[in-house]
Amino acid sequence: MWHAGGTLNEYDYIVVGAGTAGCVMAARLSEDGRQRVLLLEAGGSDERFYVRMPIGYGKCFFDPRVNWMYRTEPEPSLGDRAGYWPRGKLLGGSGSINAMVYVRGLPEDYDGWAALGNPGWAWRDVLPYFRKLETSPHGATPWRGGDGPIATSDIARDAHPLCRAFIAAGTEVGLSHNPDFNAACAEGVGYYEIAVRDGRRVSSASAYLRPARRRPNLTVATGALATRIGFEGARAVTLAWSASGAAHEARAQRAIVVCAGAVGTPALLQRSGVGPGALLQALGIAVVADLPVGRHLQDHLCIDYLYRARVPSLNETLRPWHGKLRSGVRYLATRRGPLALSVNQAGGFVRTREGLDRPNLQLYFSPLSYTRAPSGKRPLMSPDPFPGFLLSAQPCRPTSRGEIAIRSGDPAQAPRIVPNSLATPHDVDELVEGAVFLRTLARAPALAAVIAEEMRPGPQVTTREQMIADIRARSSSVFHPVGTCRMGRDPRDAVVDARLRVHGVAGLRVVDASVFPALTSGNTNTPVLMVAEKGAAMILEDAA
Repeated sequence: MWHAGGTLNEYDYIVVGAGTAGCVMAARLSEDGRQRVLLLEAGGSDERFYVRMPIGYGKCFFDPRVNWMYRTEPEPSLGDRAGYWPRGKLLGGSGSINAMVYVRGLPEDYDGWAALGNPGWAWRDVLPYFRKLETSPHGATPWRGGDGPIATSDIARDAHPLCRAFIAAGTEVGLSHNPDFNAACAEGVGYYEIAVRDGRRVSSASAYLRPARRRPNLTVATGALATRIGFEGARAVTLAWSASGAAHEARAQRAIVVCAGAVGTPALLQRSGVGPGALLQALGIAVVADLPVGRHLQDHLCIDYLYRARVPSLNETLRPWHGKLRSGVRYLATRRGPLALSVNQAGGFVRTREGLDRPNLQLYFSPLSYTRAPSGKRPLMSPDPFPGFLLSAQPCRPTSRGEIAIRSGDPAQAPRIVPNSLATPHDVDELVEGAVFLRTLARAPALAAVIAEEMRPGPQVTTREQMIADIRARSSSVFHPVGTCRMGRDPRDAVVDARLRVHGVAGLRVVDASVFPALTSGNTNTPVLMVAEKGAAMILEDAA
């Protein structure tokens, strides 16, 4: 055990997981210098070249040193394919290995959270925290923040020229050009803002934790795998973990705050006796609180259409050795060029049919193309040997629900992940509409002029039945799992209340993507930052 002077180490707060939420949490809880905070992270440092260099996330996609590399159960709805789910295992978590697209989602998403019985989470309530966390490239406005830790970039001047053809095609089919998806309106097409500043990735590890680590009241332990939360009666009091083969334990005076993510958090709670009673009893785990931990799993599913181009794409820049060399020299000298960007350079939010009150589809445009290897690797630095690009469609609010459940009490064993993708007709219909819309864009004059051919799925796929078959064969996660410890009033259907306290137990909070009561309409990293900012504020308010 970890002892000091013969007694169990004590802290005011123990934060489990130094991912996107955990780094924010540790920084805010330790900010006044009075609270003793312990932050535990199973992985290691984020100070790695391919983590800090933006396009280096392709190298992290299948690297066990920084990635949990989860696999789902085979999915009958997806041709019995087992999905690959990368999750960050390092300081900054998935925010240190993701594609850096910076979007908040739609205001209606958060009004929906409040309507589900979560007061304080409507758009008007969360907007101040979105503004607090960011330094927008557009400056401070009533919608955007101007002096927050997360500094982002507008890539319009640096994006590949093919992006202009995509945006022009969008306007040709009746969409608006949107210069800022995080301002008053998210609808339309444009360039994505990314969490990059001065050519380097911006994560909660770099923006929040790194400055905070100088504080004497904050202790950060890496290589520390949380094994179990200990309870005295119905109060969480201790956290046990393993590091370098040794067992450790510490005590929390105020609260244990679990920020291990939509996969890690339910697994830890279940191992600790907080979860579905029948599951825990079957595994021989004493039940502390019978709650639907691991249920209500939600994720975005995406379909890609690959096109051979008539004009140069990023393929010609990033595939040959001399192109890599030039790009590398440029990046090292100027922090500019394709290595300083994400490949998801443009996109937008659109409505695919009349009668919708908000966008139901997110688009991505990547000015390069690559074949995804069966192993799950994503060779961003070795794209196809011909000019090409990807158009992608992601329905915003799927209605399918899955679950995550531990297989045993062993923390080293990955949990069982069952996404239950395409379980509803709604989700199938939305992806078909998305695929149809991609072809509508491809036929618009601006894109048609640069397309040589559709390579995947190919012109032979024309009927609805053929498109559904293609979706089942090729669609994949966009790695936005949420909801496994969802927020709500009723402990029969939710794990935490609106102040992120675990139902039925004291001294235990959850603050990460697992508390989302419903999936937001876009990339989830920025909403997690907001949840962490708001969660930290609530914890400090309740302790005052």
